[in-house]
Amino acid sequence: MISSLCVFCGASNGVAAQYRDVAARFGRLCAEAGIRLVYGGGRVGLMGVCADAALAAGGAVVGVIPRILHAREVAHTGVRELHLVHDMHERKQRMSDLCDGFVVLPGGLGTLDELIEVVTWRQLGLHRKPVAIVDEGGYWQPLLGLFEHVVAEGFAKADIRGFYHVVAKVEQAIPTLQAAVSK
Repeated sequence: MISSLCVFCGASNGVAAQYRDVAARFGRLCAEAGIRLVYGGGRVGLMGVCADAALAAGGAVVGVIPRILHAREVAHTGVRELHLVHDMHERKQRMSDLCDGFVVLPGGLGTLDELIEVVTWRQLGLHRKPVAIVDEGGYWQPLLGLFEHVVAEGFAKADIRGFYHVVAKVEQAIPTLQAAVSK
């Protein structure tokens, strides 16, 4: 069963209020399910919204932040467990080590990098942890279209579709991942 989930999401809020809502709902859902939230350690953007919501609901939150971002004072000071790491590579590896699965919310280039890396690691057999892409409002449709293009052009096999699950609502993420690990 899943006891710890890593969330990838923006260090900015984005333009639509729905993005903040999705992040807050996911943080609360983790806390209510007794699932520890592992995230990038920031107090800003959707990361901060998600962590704050989990903490407010009594959840356990673990942040992992590179020293350079900690020095820029973007670390969340309310998180009881904050891992300081050397760089972004170590951050991704530590977050992966600390979780049973991944949830991807709206975000920017860093979120894209994290998503692509964990799907690639899955493709290479470096982990078997499930990945849920939360596509509320169709945010990830351009990327999902690109994934299909990559398959159609012969740069990946169709089985990559099995390396991630797309959910239309954030409330579907945890049940979808729980079902994936039960198989």
